[in-house]
Amino acid sequence: MNQHKTYGLIGYPLGHSFSRRYFNEKFANEGIDAEYCNFEIPAITEFNDIVSNHPDLAGLNVTIPYKQQVIPYLDSLDDEAAAIGAVNVIKVIRDPEEPETVRLVGYNSDVIGFRESIAPFITDERRKALILGTGGASKAVYHGLKSLGVEPVFVSRTPRDGMLSYDRLTPEVMAEYRVIVNSTPVGTYPDVESCPDIPYEYLTPGHLLYDLVYNPELTTFLKKGAEHGAAIKNGHEMLELQAIGAWNIWNK
Repeated sequence: MNQHKTYGLIGYPLGHSFSRRYFNEKFANEGIDAEYCNFEIPAITEFNDIVSNHPDLAGLNVTIPYKQQVIPYLDSLDDEAAAIGAVNVIKVIRDPEEPETVRLVGYNSDVIGFRESIAPFITDERRKALILGTGGASKAVYHGLKSLGVEPVFVSRTPRDGMLSYDRLTPEVMAEYRVIVNSTPVGTYPDVESCPDIPYEYLTPGHLLYDLVYNPELTTFLKKGAEHGAAIKNGHEMLELQAIGAWNIWNK
């Protein structure tokens, strides 16, 4: 007999959760006895309480700011999540004989969603990329680009070895790096006027601007790219693909 299962999302804040709506609609449409909850926790130290207080918990998604902070709480990581150094899917494995004995395994489906959604836009002219931001999502972007044969460089507000800072984005750099991925939350609703501080005037129709932000659909970052003829893509398809990836991980 199939028993009721709980899935959920941990992060803070969770005002704009795509996942809860997506999965609860899926459960209703497919007659799956499950519910998906938002677990908005102000500190990762509350993570263990979520697991112990929900004996029917079968899987979790992880979002900002916990994709890296959650790793010490897990029993193991799959190879790709270990290489990326960030987790956005946790599989909860229970011992059938002792259901309170739990193993937590971390995965990364962000990389699956990102890779599949950006791949159609990668051309021979787009083989170098700037990744704006250095948070948990940026690690999946880096690995996704590498797997597509694109050479990525991080752009950070604070200059560090092997990274560029925003004030180093010269006309030459902008001409060389034709793919620009915003992996920061800058421009997310309600702060829709904001955008990453790059020199948009150097963009061309040869550029691709990809924004992990999906709300609003057309961020200021993408709008400015389109004004210069650049190809643009937001993060909505990536979200759907990573959600499908998460479901497959929980159920394999």
